[in-house]
Amino acid sequence: MRRFLTALAIWLAAAMPAAAQQTEIETVIADQFERFRADDFAAAFEHASPTIRGLFGTPEHFGAMVRNGYPMVHRPKSFRFLDLGEGRRGLRQIVEVEDIAGRRHLLAYEMIETENGWKINGVQLLPPPDVAA
Repeated sequence: MRRFLTALAIWLAAAMPAAAQQTEIETVIADQFERFRADDFAAAFEHASPTIRGLFGTPEHFGAMVRNGYPMVHRPKSFRFLDLGEGRRGLRQIVEVEDIAGRRHLLAYEMIETENGWKINGVQLLPPPDVAA
């Protein structure tokens, strides 16, 4: 019994930082969705990584890219968080987004941890899952 309790305590201690990371990551992504809904591109841009900020330069350029390239992110009807796992340069959060027409999209958010917290380092539109008849 003692070994079981020790193993459980170790497992819980290891799981707590991962759960905290997931909560922080979900908060960043959800806040960016809300900023896009309000057309507050300056605040949405604050959630972008230094690499993304350097690539687009201004919140206006960033906002134009989102409006034109990711309309489901600019005006989501709803969204929900799915899996969080390892990505190429950080963590990868999968998000299901429903657009205003009711279509569902899967997006992979690449997240990196900076001295200023978690930042979005890119978003990839994933192919829809296969649907069996």
